[in-house]
Parts: sequence; C-alpha cells; structure tokens
Amino acid sequence: MKKILLVLTMFISISAVFAAPIDVSYDDGIYHIILSGDKIKKKIQFVSSPNLITNREAHNRGESLLTINAGFFDPNNEKTISYIVNDSQTVEDPLFNENINLNPILRQNLQKILRRTEFRVLDCDSKLKYEIAPHNAKTDFMCSVITSAQGGPQLLPKLRLEEELFIMKDEEGNIIRESASVLHKVPRTLIGIKTLPKGEQEAHIFIVTNEHPMTIYEARDLCAKHGLDSAMAFDGGSSTSLDYKKIHVVSTQESGDTGRALKSFMIIKK
Repeated sequence: MKKILLVLTMFISISAVFAAPIDVSYDDGIYHIILSGDKIKKKIQFVSSPNLITNREAHNRGESLLTINAGFFDPNNEKTISYIVNDSQTVEDPLFNENINLNPILRQNLQKILRRTEFRVLDCDSKLKYEIAPHNAKTDFMCSVITSAQGGPQLLPKLRLEEELFIMKDEEGNIIRESASVLHKVPRTLIGIKTLPKGEQEAHIFIVTNEHPMTIYEARDLCAKHGLDSAMAFDGGSSTSLDYKKIHVVSTQESGDTGRALKSFMIIKK
C-alpha cells in the first residue's frame, strides 16, 4: 500500500512539473488563454514591426508558441499610438507619430493618450511579475519594466474610458466622441491578471471573436466573472488576432483570411 501511494505521489509530482503553462479553451465564440507559472514570464515579449504585418507573419517570424495583437496604431502612416517596450528599451513611442499632433482633438488630449494603460512584465530584484498600470505609473522599488505594451482602456479594477480618451463628453454629459468602438459590440483582445491564494500570478487572455462580439462594458464583466484583479483591452475590432499551434483566429473568421496588417504583438517564445 505504501509503495502504491509512493508511486501515485511521484506521478502527481511529475505531472505538476510537466503541466502545460499555456491552457487554451473555447466557448461560445471566446478563446480563454491562461498563462501559469513563473517560467513562462521569461518567454513573453512585446514586439513591433517597422512595416505593418499580420499576426500570422509575426508568429512565424518570431518562431513563437503563441501570438496575439497588442497596441493601437495609425494605418495611414503605419506608426504607433501605443508605447511598446522590449528588452527594457522603448521600441515604439507615440510621440513620434506626427498624425497625433496634426489632429487638434488628439493634440489637445495628448496626455490622456500617453497615459493609457499597459500590460507589463517586471523584474523585481530578479523575480518576474505581471502588472497592469497607466504608462506614467511608477514601478515599485527594485522593479523595472522588462517588456510592456500599451493599449486600453483599463477594465479592472476601474473602467477608465474618459481618462484614456476612449470617450469624450460635452458639458451636459453627452458622449460626443468614441474611440475603438468601445460602446459597440465588436471582437476584442483582452488581458488580465489573477492572483492565486499563495500569491502566484496567472495572466488571462480573452480573444472575443465576431461570433460573440462585446461592448467594453461586457468585456469588463467577462474579466470580473473570471475573478481577475486587474484587466485591460488591447486593440480590438478588425485587429483581433490569435495564433497558437493549429489555431488561427482573425476577426472575420473566414477561411483563408490572413487577417489585418498590424503594428505590435505579444509573443510567447518557444
């Protein structure tokens, strides 16, 4: 009996060691991806391309295990609207996008754009951790940003639509401007963090396809339903993309469609 218990314990231990750090499930038009454990944090990178490329191209070029779309961009000049950091260096900066300064509304609200929320992988005294925070938010003592991508809006713990210029209101409180179709049902790419009882972190990604499009309020509720502590959106709509093993998702879901050409991506290296 003791031998059986010993073998069983060894089997459970071995199973735990080789448990997949990426779990992908699908239900009712929504892909739910869970990134577990500390080792996978070392494999996450946010990257950009000088020219717009599809998610699949980024996936193949990076020889990635998993790739999703990340920050906002301007399709007219192919420049970023979101900060991207990789290897502790800023590789994309919206301040170099002249079209933002040429637009009077964006220029007047530039600080709101620059402070939009981002997903970070931090090095905190040699321990990696996830964080979701406004771009201008300082990291904790002994922490530095290894890689990050800005998007928005923040969904949890508080929805920040006006603060990040995803909606504008007039003096009477009427919405006069909307960005990223936040009030409409569209496909969405969402990412959040869940803290487990012993303090470990999981990163949760939702690829909301056009089979179950959502408003930003419904996206927030989806993240809250899964118990996430913090959550945010990346670029969505026609930018919504996922490549993982044989799974290839673009917003149209049409056979043979390679998807929209994009600027930045979250990749997980093999």
